Amino acid sequence: MLHITDQMVSDAVGIPEVQATLLEAFRSFGAGKASMQERARSETDGIRLSTLGAVIPSQDVLGAKVYSTIAGQFSFLIVLFSATDGRPLASLEANAITRLRTAACSVIAARHLARPEARRLALFGTGVQGQAHALQMAMAYPLEEILICPFDDPPGILERLTKDCGVPARFAPAEEAIASADIVVTASRATEPLFAGAWLKPGTFVAAVGSSLPSARELDDTALDRASIVAVEWRQQSLREAGDLVMADPPVPASKIVELGELVTGKAQGRRRDDEITLYKAVGVGLEDVAIAGLAYRLISGGKDRG
Repeated sequence: MLHITDQMVSDAVGIPEVQATLLEAFRSFGAGKASMQERARSETDGIRLSTLGAVIPSQDVLGAKVYSTIAGQFSFLIVLFSATDGRPLASLEANAITRLRTAACSVIAARHLARPEARRLALFGTGVQGQAHALQMAMAYPLEEILICPFDDPPGILERLTKDCGVPARFAPAEEAIASADIVVTASRATEPLFAGAWLKPGTFVAAVGSSLPSARELDDTALDRASIVAVEWRQQSLREAGDLVMADPPVPASKIVELGELVTGKAQGRRRDDEITLYKAVGVGLEDVAIAGLAYRLISGGKDRG
């Protein structure tokens, strides 16, 4: 059985392939041809173990992701099996996979929910996920500026994002950034709303990806109320884990909530008008991890089991 490291994933797997593979996986799920396991968590003395998984016959893989959370730090591992004969194919370090797949899913959602001419990105959180989102959004849209709302910003982040994304980045107060942004990404560890939903201008797309805990939220009730559509990866898991939705008062109407699989199969309509505010709330689901693990395995092994 092959063991695939984060460095091997980074060297072999490109962003366009990740987006294409995830799009295919969500189309399969939306058509009822793939399935997922919800995240399960166990915790003692602040040490947490989490697991989630998926079966994707169209990509000939099934598997499970398991990870630890200690002192706010995550370590990820995926075990991958063949959907043809059940053989174990590979174990994969999954930190690189997690970074790639989360931002790629936000771009897939944006393709249906953001305006194609989006020029300005407001970014909350400049850790691994924030930087990955800035890069993939800059690849997908004709961005002219990235506005960073101060939130644990590491030294040199402006220069790094400007270089990596090819787009000028600057710090901006939250109200200024939100009021002028076409796309807002929240990739923080906030437990309470980061900004007033009233600041969002008509036509904005918001991707909230910072938490999968029901006790944490990045968006306030006004943002949810103003949105014409709220996209999630999977209702069953999102409505249990997404604090933005769990704590919403009043609750978000079921008629507003659509799954990513429904958008990419055309079962649900995305943006209808230029002035709509649209939201995507991600918690991370097993379908994403297993699909990209399968992609990495195929690229690295040539599809052959090595052990």
